[in-house]
Amino acid sequence: MTALAGPPTAPPEPGTRPELPRRSRARRSRAGRTMQGGKLAYAILIVAVLVSAFPFYWTIVAASRSNADMARVPPSLLPGPNLMRNFEAVLEEADIGKALLNSLIVSGSITLGTVLCCTLAGFAFAKLRFRGRGALLAVTVGTMMIPPQLGVIPLFMLIAELQWVNQLQAVILPGLVSAFGVFFMRQYLVQSLPDELIEAARVDGASTARIFWSIVVPVARPGMAVLGLLTFMAAWNDFFWPIVALSSSEPTVQVALRQLGGGYVHDQSVIMAGTLLGTLPVLLVFGLLGRQIVGGIMQGAVKG
Repeated sequence: MTALAGPPTAPPEPGTRPELPRRSRARRSRAGRTMQGGKLAYAILIVAVLVSAFPFYWTIVAASRSNADMARVPPSLLPGPNLMRNFEAVLEEADIGKALLNSLIVSGSITLGTVLCCTLAGFAFAKLRFRGRGALLAVTVGTMMIPPQLGVIPLFMLIAELQWVNQLQAVILPGLVSAFGVFFMRQYLVQSLPDELIEAARVDGASTARIFWSIVVPVARPGMAVLGLLTFMAAWNDFFWPIVALSSSEPTVQVALRQLGGGYVHDQSVIMAGTLLGTLPVLLVFGLLGRQIVGGIMQGAVKG
C-alpha cells in the first residue's frame, strides 16, 4: 500500500509572513496580554493600604487634639485645631531642632558608611577568590544570630576609654558596617554581576579598584539604594544605643521624644506631635527616593 500524500502547499509569496498555526497564535496573544487584577485583588489591596496607613493617620489626629479629647470614649477620628499649639509645646519641652540635626548627621553618616563598606565586602565575597572566603562569610552571617544587647557593656567600656561618651561618633562608628548589609549586597552581586564583565575588565588591564568603581557600583546601584533606605530608617528609629551613649544635652530624635509629655499625667497629644515631627524626615526621604528605588529594582529585573 502507498500512503496518499496531501496536496502540495504553495510557498508564501515574497513580502508576506507565513501563517502561524492556531495554537501558536493563541499562545502569542496570551503572552502579549497584561495581567489584570480582579475585584478580590483590589479589595485586598485597599484593606492592606487602610491598615498600613491608619497608624499614621491616627498620629495626625492625636497630634492635633488635646489630651482630654484623646481620653474620650469613643475617641474622635477627625483632626482637631491644636496641631500648631502642640508643636509649640514640643519645641518648648525638648530641643527638637538640635535632635533632628543630630539624627540627620548620625543617620546620614551610618547610611553612607554602611552602603560603601557593605558593597565593598559584598563584592569581595561574591566575585573575588581568596583563602578563607567561605569561613569569613560564615562568621559574618553568624554574627546576625548574636543579640546586640550582649555587646552593650563592652562597647560602652570602649567608648568610655576613648572619651566618646555623649559624642555623636559613639553612635556613628559602631553602625558603619552591618552583617545583614554584607550578606544582602553579596547575594545581590552574585545574581546581578556577570563574571564575564570582570574578566573583560581584567583583560583590559583594569585594577580591582577600577573594576569596583566603574563596573560594580553601576550594577549594584539599585541594591545600594534599597540598603541605604533600610539603613537610614533603622538608624533614625534607633533608641536603645543612643540613650545609652548620649545624654539629654546631645540627643537624637528618639532620645528627645523621651523628654516629652512629662508630669504626673503624660500629655499624649504632645508626645504624638513630637512623634509626627520625628517621622516627617523619614517620609520625605522615602518620597524623594522611593520611586527611584522601585524603578531601579524593576529595571534590573527586566535586564537580568
